[in-house]
Amino acid sequence: MKPPFDVEKATQTLAKADEKMGTLIDTYGPCTWTLRSMESPFQALLRAIVFQQLSTASADAIYKRVENLFDDQGPSPQAILDLPEDDIRAVGVSRPKARYIRDLAEKTLNQTVPGLEEMSTLGNEEILDRLCAIKGIGRWTVEMLLMFNLGRPDVLPSTDLVIRRGFKNIYGWDEMPSFKELDAFGERWRPYRSVASWYIWRFEDGDNAAW
Repeated sequence: MKPPFDVEKATQTLAKADEKMGTLIDTYGPCTWTLRSMESPFQALLRAIVFQQLSTASADAIYKRVENLFDDQGPSPQAILDLPEDDIRAVGVSRPKARYIRDLAEKTLNQTVPGLEEMSTLGNEEILDRLCAIKGIGRWTVEMLLMFNLGRPDVLPSTDLVIRRGFKNIYGWDEMPSFKELDAFGERWRPYRSVASWYIWRFEDGDNAAW
């Protein structure tokens, strides 16, 4: 699924605003960024928690076992809370992650986690503020949801190591930029910082299916 904005216009705008970004765009061609389907913010965040600090293969196997604990509808917030924590841990989820998952379920039921319809009306910072209140959910995780699930065009994940390293190499800095330095430099990429980030990932991390 394509992002809900004009990606070609985004690349043209970036190329005019930043010569080196224009060179990246010429080198790698059209942005092929696609969105991941999301049944609900709850399920997307549940998956993100399970995948933290694990290889893709290991996390995928554990996540499938978590799904198999429930019926064909998959895990719901209430079903998570009704299930003993030990049952979640028994399929390979660590104790901290099991607690994060329960906190996610509780905050979904009390509407700290907005539904898809409400989320579509909220700005990026509003979504970040609400979702980062969940244990185990940090800014980077929410930024990935904003970019790859919601298709928001103007997200710069300045804490991302690959982004920082790629920026250093592209722009010839002696050291990786601080978060604040990258945020300040990235102002020239507005309102398409997500697309700029995609090209930096592409440069630094190759043809990675994650992007």
